Amino acid sequence: MAKTKVEKDQNGADVALAQPKGKPVKEAERFSAETYLNWYEIMLRIRRFEEKAGQLYGQQKIRGFCHLYIGQEAVAAGTISALQADDPIITAYRDHGMALARGISSNECMAELYGKATGCTKGKGGSMHFFSKEKKFFGGHGIVGAQIPLGAGLAFAEKYKGNANVVACFFGDGAARQGALHETFNMAMTWKLPVIFLCENNLYAMGTSVARSSNVIDLKKLGSAYDMPSYDVDGMSCEKVHDAIASAAEHCRSGKGPVFLEVETYRYKGHSMSDPAKYRTKEEVEEYKSKDPIETTLSTMLKKKFVTMAEVEAINQRIMEEVDECVKFAEESPYPDPSEIYTDNYMQQDYPFITD
Repeated sequence: MAKTKVEKDQNGADVALAQPKGKPVKEAERFSAETYLNWYEIMLRIRRFEEKAGQLYGQQKIRGFCHLYIGQEAVAAGTISALQADDPIITAYRDHGMALARGISSNECMAELYGKATGCTKGKGGSMHFFSKEKKFFGGHGIVGAQIPLGAGLAFAEKYKGNANVVACFFGDGAARQGALHETFNMAMTWKLPVIFLCENNLYAMGTSVARSSNVIDLKKLGSAYDMPSYDVDGMSCEKVHDAIASAAEHCRSGKGPVFLEVETYRYKGHSMSDPAKYRTKEEVEEYKSKDPIETTLSTMLKKKFVTMAEVEAINQRIMEEVDECVKFAEESPYPDPSEIYTDNYMQQDYPFITD
């Protein structure tokens, strides 16, 4: 049985957090070589996929909105290793990375960006609306903050059905200013719903810094009015993300209600492909790139002799081939038939108000 330690949250309440058994150990010693290799592969897949998506957008092969996840990969990797396969995930429109980490194939994701019928939402959702019922990945939502109450709804369903699943509900720092968050936090705490609210704070809501949008820049304090256990997390570290989410998930599964995590991360690119990101300095970007989670994970693997450079090069080559193949798959896939506009809109198959 894991030992626990008791900490005080921002309200002075005691919060028990699961701790590794025995003496404290270094992070690299608590995780296996397999875990590090999985993190590396997940993050590298996301990085190479997003780089290719950016190139294709510039060639106008991908249209509409496109928000890249480059820089934030450790959040996705650490989340997936800490959760169980049946734990639902819901996020906002910067969704490619989390979808890939959850196991939606590169082929399905790229085809969706192309608007093709073989995409994960049959080409009808595009960049902002990835979805997979099979993978328990419930979007991809374009309305800022809309997924926050939906995440609580998913958690209510899991509790109502008597499942032990925990919902991971992601949103950005901009969505943290939405009124829906406060309504949801209140309800989730009142009903003790099994949901982890994760704010991916990349410091800029579109082009507005956190410091300019509110007097409250320590976002984890937003849970204080509801007595919700709330913590900040280093989102550039797979280890730190994994630990925080694993502990939060244990709290939720025990029936104690939700947890709020402010995950401090950074996007190297603009808010979307149309954003030149002139509101921040080159020095700031380079500072965060020096903490790049792919590079730090690789460094740890090499230092611990979990992998050789030859094996790393083989992984890199395999991921590049996968990304090239998914582009080929997307380009050769058909567009949806026009009749598809009427499908998958309502559960009721004979819904009477849809007409040609």
